[in-house]
Amino acid sequence: MEQKKPIIKKRLSIAINFILFAILYFSVSFNKEFIRPIYGSAPIIGILTGSFSNFMAAYIISLFPFSPILAKQIDLGKSRLIIYVVATLVFILLTIEEIKPFADASTVYDIYDIIASGLGSIFAILTFEIFVRGTIKKKFSN
Repeated sequence: MEQKKPIIKKRLSIAINFILFAILYFSVSFNKEFIRPIYGSAPIIGILTGSFSNFMAAYIISLFPFSPILAKQIDLGKSRLIIYVVATLVFILLTIEEIKPFADASTVYDIYDIIASGLGSIFAILTFEIFVRGTIKKKFSN
């Protein structure tokens, strides 16, 4: 029975990351196919729809270590370090991709995409911090 718990946690972690990847893929695809063609020519909304994929990529990819952290119940200091480092690396990689494309994801340099990537990484960190505070409150209230 004890051996089943790590397997279940590993499968749950993989499932959560698969769901995060699906959310990333479908939200970016939906934006590209439906939202951008309709609202892409509007001044501010066009910028938002154009940078949405960078925001979502930074946000979702920065959350990928979240499920293994929960599954392995890593202490707060280490888990915070992991999330902050991953979010920073994701932002750096997306910024490099924007400035000097290496994966053909970006074709035009756009400062708004870099800002969106930064905001996505920051929102991932905020999501983690909000979740941690909720978990700590729940732990101490019991």
